[in-house]
Amino acid sequence: MNTVGYTAIVLQVGAVMAGAPLLTGLMRQTRARLEGRAGAGVLQPWRDVRKLLRKEPITPVGTGPAFRWAPPLLVATSLVLAVLVPLISTDTPVRERADLIVVVSLLALGTLALALAGLDTGTAFGGMGASREMTIAALVEPTILMAVFALSIPAGSTNLPVIVAGAADQPARLTSPAGLLAIAALAVAVLAESGRLPVDNPSTHLELTMVHEAMVLEYAGPDLALVEFGAQLRLTVLLGLLASLFAPWGIATGASLTAVLLALLLVVLKVMVLGTALAAAEVFWAKLRLFRVPELLAGSFLLALLAVTASYFLGAEGGGVR
Repeated sequence: MNTVGYTAIVLQVGAVMAGAPLLTGLMRQTRARLEGRAGAGVLQPWRDVRKLLRKEPITPVGTGPAFRWAPPLLVATSLVLAVLVPLISTDTPVRERADLIVVVSLLALGTLALALAGLDTGTAFGGMGASREMTIAALVEPTILMAVFALSIPAGSTNLPVIVAGAADQPARLTSPAGLLAIAALAVAVLAESGRLPVDNPSTHLELTMVHEAMVLEYAGPDLALVEFGAQLRLTVLLGLLASLFAPWGIATGASLTAVLLALLLVVLKVMVLGTALAAAEVFWAKLRLFRVPELLAGSFLLALLAVTASYFLGAEGGGVR
């Protein structure tokens, strides 16, 4: 039994669960400071979760299993992603199952659960938000697949630990034309998948523009706490995936506890830097009009497709395509 590998999984999941609300709090505090406000503090998301868990659960009349099971399913898929995605080590007992197709399928499952919950309420806002969310997802999921697939061609595998380990051994892949195109495409896809500006505004309450908030308007109490916590987990995992794929330095590739602990510290710093940079950029970004969002996502998909093409031909010239 790989004791260090199991330890890496436990540390990784624990760090994601404990740090996801803190990352959201850090991003909110960064925006507040840049906008000249004091802000509620980095710990405010944890206070919100504690407050919501103490409230009475309320279920709208007429809703079915889709509404009740969406919050725990969202959290469950996010936790499985936290187990599979190689954030601090590529040598874990689940590395054989951490395939690109599995990761994207889990992301799509969480999105689908929330969309069905929005439809299950029978409200106009729920249906509107679900329709918008599925339109965005139909463009985001292929972009993530193609962007990471461009990195998988030199590695010869769609297994994420293999891709990350190969990028750590050969960092020149990341500065190649295929690597730069894939970075741009995946960054836009992460913004859309996590519901951030300019695709969606996580702090909006304007019914005509919101996407994620429209699907969860009917949730309250512990169910709303799970929805918010699940969204925070997804954002943390996606930023961690972005850091692992394009800044893999420091990730443990062997059975060394010291390397795992160092990698844990480094991934925390990487995600904090990415979250702070994203929050700072959002101060200067405006939300796109709804009909312009498909144009942005179609452009990111085109970048991912170009990355795959460049990676294939560069690999063919170097004899790396199998």
